[in-house]
Amino acid sequence: MKISQDNKQALRNPWVLGWLLLLVLVLTVNVIFIVTAFYTSPGLVERDYYEKGRDHEENVRKKLAARSALGWEMHLDVPEKAQLGVVAPYRLTVVDRVGQPLKGAVVTLQAYRPADAAADFDLSMSETMAGQYQAEIRFPLKGIWDLKVRIAHKEDSYDIEQRIIVHE
Repeated sequence: MKISQDNKQALRNPWVLGWLLLLVLVLTVNVIFIVTAFYTSPGLVERDYYEKGRDHEENVRKKLAARSALGWEMHLDVPEKAQLGVVAPYRLTVVDRVGQPLKGAVVTLQAYRPADAAADFDLSMSETMAGQYQAEIRFPLKGIWDLKVRIAHKEDSYDIEQRIIVHE
């Protein structure tokens, strides 16, 4: 059989094969974009982006140096499967450089949804025991949420982030 434009068998026609290859390529690129969007930064714009953006590299260096000097270790304990409309405890455990629980810190949790800024909320985490802070959270919408926890103790502060998925 010869392969040409006159061939009536579609899958042997180079033009049909070319269009199918192009379609597969476009679909593959789209899948890559979608997967990347789920596993990278939400891309939300900060309210004071200009001030935060000035001298960005220097600010990042200062932040990393401050975190290294603090030596705090922390762990955010989230439910294995977050459920829509169900109240669940979210716990943060913090120890200082020498392994002692960090007492008396002010801990706030910000939950923001990459797809809907109107659903974002902030709340305080209360100290339940030395070095352990907790908040009861009920998510109003299913989907991806980014949790940002800020720990402030005296003049020091530290932020950690974690992405979760709320299921129906």
